[in-house]
Amino acid sequence: MMVTELHHVNVTVPPELESVTKEFYGTVLGLVQVPKPAASRQSGAWYQIGANQLHLSVEDEPLSSLSSRHICFAVSDLGATEKSFRDAGVEIIPDARPLPGTQRFYVRDPGGNQLEIVQQVSG
Repeated sequence: MMVTELHHVNVTVPPELESVTKEFYGTVLGLVQVPKPAASRQSGAWYQIGANQLHLSVEDEPLSSLSSRHICFAVSDLGATEKSFRDAGVEIIPDARPLPGTQRFYVRDPGGNQLEIVQQVSG
């Protein structure tokens, strides 16, 4: 088996956080919501990001402790992106393990899913 591309990432939130999480992904991150197939559950939302998708699913399961599972979004201007998150009241989690050639930070969506926000830097 050979994986050739990433099709989608699925994050989950409890029902009471569905609305605020849709606001987070649609407004704060500016992702474009796309229609879901009629056969799929109609709660949650699907967002198109280039050739990939982010699927937001609603699950009535208790939230476990926060994990390091995450989605990584590459951005063209890390400073402006950080300001946008701060302006929206989103807590910035500093990068505890910097990597050469990148600048990054982390945030959590309203359901506790971790997002890595990264910008490649030269030199």
